[in-house]
Amino acid sequence: MQRAAGKELALAPLQDWGEETEDGAVYSVSLRRQRSQRGSPRAGPGGGQAPSPDAGTFLHYRTSKVRVLRAAHLERLVRELVSVDREQDPGFVPAFLATHQAFVPTARVLGLLLPPPPPPLPPWVEIKKTEGQDLSFNENLRAVVSVLGSWLRDHPQDFRDPPAHSDLGSVRTFLGWAAPLGPEALEAEKLLRDFLKEAEQEQEEEEEQPQASAGPPGNARTPSPDSPEGYVEEEEGLVQEGPELLDFSVDQVAEQLTLMDVELFSRVRPCECLGSVWSQRDRPGAAGIAPTVRATVTQFNLVTGCVLGSVLGAPGLAAPQRAQRLEKWIRIAQRCRELRNFSSLRAILSALQSNPIYRLKSSWGAVSREPLSTFRKLSQIFSDENNHLSSREILSQEEATEGPQEENSPPGSLPSKLPPGPVPYLGTFLTDLVMLDTALPDMLEGDLINFEKRRKEWEILARIQQLQKRCRSYCLSPCPPVLAALRAQRQLSEEQSYRVSRVIEPPAASCPSSPRVRRRISLTKRLSAKLSRERGLSPGGSPGDPSSPTSSLSPGSPPSSPRMRDPPPGSPPASPGPQSPSTKLPLALTLSCPRIPHVGQQGSEARVIRVSIDNDHGNLYRSILLTSQDKTPSVVQRALQKHNMAQSGARDYQLFQVLPGDKELLIPDNANVFYAMSPAAPGDFLLRRRKKEEAQHTTSGSPT
Repeated sequence: MQRAAGKELALAPLQDWGEETEDGAVYSVSLRRQRSQRGSPRAGPGGGQAPSPDAGTFLHYRTSKVRVLRAAHLERLVRELVSVDREQDPGFVPAFLATHQAFVPTARVLGLLLPPPPPPLPPWVEIKKTEGQDLSFNENLRAVVSVLGSWLRDHPQDFRDPPAHSDLGSVRTFLGWAAPLGPEALEAEKLLRDFLKEAEQEQEEEEEQPQASAGPPGNARTPSPDSPEGYVEEEEGLVQEGPELLDFSVDQVAEQLTLMDVELFSRVRPCECLGSVWSQRDRPGAAGIAPTVRATVTQFNLVTGCVLGSVLGAPGLAAPQRAQRLEKWIRIAQRCRELRNFSSLRAILSALQSNPIYRLKSSWGAVSREPLSTFRKLSQIFSDENNHLSSREILSQEEATEGPQEENSPPGSLPSKLPPGPVPYLGTFLTDLVMLDTALPDMLEGDLINFEKRRKEWEILARIQQLQKRCRSYCLSPCPPVLAALRAQRQLSEEQSYRVSRVIEPPAASCPSSPRVRRRISLTKRLSAKLSRERGLSPGGSPGDPSSPTSSLSPGSPPSSPRMRDPPPGSPPASPGPQSPSTKLPLALTLSCPRIPHVGQQGSEARVIRVSIDNDHGNLYRSILLTSQDKTPSVVQRALQKHNMAQSGARDYQLFQVLPGDKELLIPDNANVFYAMSPAAPGDFLLRRRKKEEAQHTTSGSPT
């Protein structure tokens, strides 16, 4: 009996059963086995003792059917919000509320979710209220109110639509008659007051800004990137008022960087990290997309710019003096690691590993052995091997760290106070979400929304939210002098930093004194290059703003050296030397889905390719997963859907592979793209509209 019971206990408690289709929805079905214990008939109630689990008992399992929604039409998804069994599928409502903006706006969801108000009764009709009437007369209303309560509490910014906030007005109107005195109605009123207060503060700041801009300009300006000699002359003619950033202690600088990162990360809206949202940030007219994530990008670039400016900003320094600055930044990075601030840690390491600093062999040669060893150990945290497995494991370990246990607390209970943080490097989550959006389709056969994809996205967003809650426990106070020095630190543009570096130390054959950091060359570019450098942006700037320093970088992308691009006219070739281990970032997933090849990496059956459209809207591309079964028409059609041009016909376009040397390879109309493409070239493709004569010939020659 015990042996049989042991076999039963070894079985999985949840087993996949298959799929079910019902009313335009697809469910995944599994069987859940729940254990219950019953006494043996021999152990009657007159024994005076409860039956022992070891004697006179047997194991009994109850099997129940569990259905989880995988795909459905929008109307069915909204109905599921109020009818879903939260015991069977507890993740549906939070996953929908967190990811719905990727496939439907908030106003559309409210239009389907909120029932119309009941018609007013004539004044002569008496309303008889019974005990417990309230909302109990309609279970559907109670479910809608419950969903709205979770929505208002967990995602209040979804209702921010100035100046009228019409979506919030619809919610207030519904709650006004459905639950006028409930906590949900009070939350909606409070949220409206907060929005109006924010609008007033923004208006006051706009009125004060012209007066502030009329004053004398500050010293923290970026010099012209035309020549490093001009920067040297300007540096000698200007003296910064107040202490410099490195004049403060290591603890002060690291704590203020952590304070700024905590505030910005706590404000990040998880929905802005979705791949379908974040990948739209550089489209024309999309400057307002993902503002909270953009703020973290700006902060990351500010830190890297401060490191570059402080190390390279004084070309007349001797190598030992510059080495002291390198050592100071290494100690600041170490202190950020102790504070569990992986964002500033990554920014500092990226700047130190960038080619303008990394190539300074004389300065690195004067760095002491202990800081150099610390630098190597910290660099291994963000090693790009195995999809940055080291940094992921360290972050998971930091999340699992528990605080001290209370003396009177029972054994096994959670600690009353968790340690603060960690502050993650956001670029890792952005990479995973972009690749997840690339690998899984938005729609399935029958125009069903692929909600299984949204569940996987929710797994990542939920982790971001959990980290945000942990960051609230930091107890750091702002230090205005350090913050002022941080903002006043002179910034060097990407191009200029490399030119100044060459003035400090002219090109040499090698850099033997630079720290050797183990790295693995990857064919994948960083997430920052994914939507900036590969689209031909001007060096060190964003489109239309070539003077902005490192404005095209994403979190974690260090200022890349110009040697990664064509050198400027007239400049000598860059000196060879070890490159940063963080100049490449593999784009791969650590989710429970098939392994996805890196962008540009040939796999056995699939690879990720980038497809842009030859038009006047900029060289913006979209990534799609190419398998060994894909023919040209299907690839063209999927690319058009990714570019929001599904209404265009696939026959109207030709597919070209972009080859090195400004060459193109035409993919035949009915070819297998996986085998027709050049495997040695990058996975960059171009859709070009056919000429009218070619389109007519293709239409007339196609089989009917």
